[in-house]
Amino acid sequence: MRILAVDIGTGTQDILLFDSSGPVENSPKLVMPSPTSVAARRIRAATAARRAVVLRGVIAGGGPSSWALGDHLKAGLPAFATPDAARTIDDDLDRVQADGVRLVSDEEATQIEGEQVVLRDLDLDAIRAALQAFDVDADFDGIAVGVFDHGAAPPDVSDRVFRFEHIADVLGHDADAHAFACLPGSLPTSLTRARAVLDAVDLNIPAVFMDNGPAAALGALHDPEVAREQRRAVLNVGNMHVLCFVLDGTRVEGVFEHHSGEVTPEQLAGLVADLLAGRLTNEAVYSSMGHGALYARGFEGGIAPVTMLAVTGPQRERMLPALRAAGLPHVHAAAPHGDMMISGCFGLLDGFAYRVPAAREAVAGLHSST
Repeated sequence: MRILAVDIGTGTQDILLFDSSGPVENSPKLVMPSPTSVAARRIRAATAARRAVVLRGVIAGGGPSSWALGDHLKAGLPAFATPDAARTIDDDLDRVQADGVRLVSDEEATQIEGEQVVLRDLDLDAIRAALQAFDVDADFDGIAVGVFDHGAAPPDVSDRVFRFEHIADVLGHDADAHAFACLPGSLPTSLTRARAVLDAVDLNIPAVFMDNGPAAALGALHDPEVAREQRRAVLNVGNMHVLCFVLDGTRVEGVFEHHSGEVTPEQLAGLVADLLAGRLTNEAVYSSMGHGALYARGFEGGIAPVTMLAVTGPQRERMLPALRAAGLPHVHAAAPHGDMMISGCFGLLDGFAYRVPAAREAVAGLHSST
C-alpha cells in the first residue's frame, strides 16, 4: 500500500510517500518550505517592487504570509483578496477590510494588475511534479494531511480559547491521541482550514485529516527508545506552537498547548514540570499567551510518574538544554525511523490506519520495525 503523508507547518511542509512493499527508509521523503512561507516571499517581492498584491485561492495557513501582507499595507501599497483567500488573514472579513485589503470576486481578481498569489496548503500538482522529476511513481492509495487549525471562532470568542475547546472536546469523547484523526464526513464544520485541505484532494481515494500537533506526538512513538516506555510525555516544539501530551500507551492523561515564540526555554521546562506534577492550570497557560491545559477525566487530581520526556519538532534544539537541566524524567530527542523532521508524517500514517481499516496491516509494520 502507498500512502502520501503531508505535514504542513509554519516553516516547512514535510512529505512522505510511504510504500509498505519495502523498508520505510527507501520511501521518498521531502522537507520543503511551507506554503505560507512561499506566499510570504512572493508578497515581499511585490512589496520590494512596489506592486499590488492579489490574493486568490482558499483559506490556508497564515503567520508568515499574513505578516508579509501587513508590511505590504504599512508600505502604503494596494492589496486585494477574494473572500476565501482573505479568511487566511482573519475569519472576520470586516477586520480584513479595515486593515486595508479590498475584497474582490474571483473573476475581478484575475483582471487586476499585480502579483497574483494563490493561497493553498495542499498542492498535489507540485508534490507530483517533484516526485516525477526523479521518476518516482506519483500514484498512491490514500492520503493523510495535517495542519494546525485554530478553527473559525465566533466573533466574541478568542481564537486561543476556541482552539483549546476543540482539543478538550476531542479528548472528552475519546482520550486516545488517534481521535484527532478525522475522515471528511466527521470533520467539524468549524475547522475551515482542514476542510480546504481535504477539498484539495483530487482523487477518489481514502483521505484523513489529523491535527499536526497530535500527529507529531504519535510519530515520536515510532522512536525505538520511546516505544519501549509505556508511560511517557511527548513534547512537540514546532516553529509556531508547542504541544505536550502525557501518554499511557496512546491514551492522553494530560495536555497543554502554547506558542513557541511566547515561552522561554526555562518557562517551557516549568510548564512541563507542572503538567507532570498534576498542578498545571488552564489559566497559567492562557495568561502567558498559550492556549490552555487540561487533565483527562480521572486524572484531575494528579497523574502517575512517567519515565521519559520525548522531544520532537524543528525548534527543539532551543529548548533541550533547559529541559535537561530542569530535573525532568529522562529527556530524549526522538528520531522516529532516523528522521525527526518527519515525525508528523509517521503520526499521520497512524491516524490514517486508525480511520481506514484497510491500511492497518501495512502501517502496523512500521511499529514492528522500531
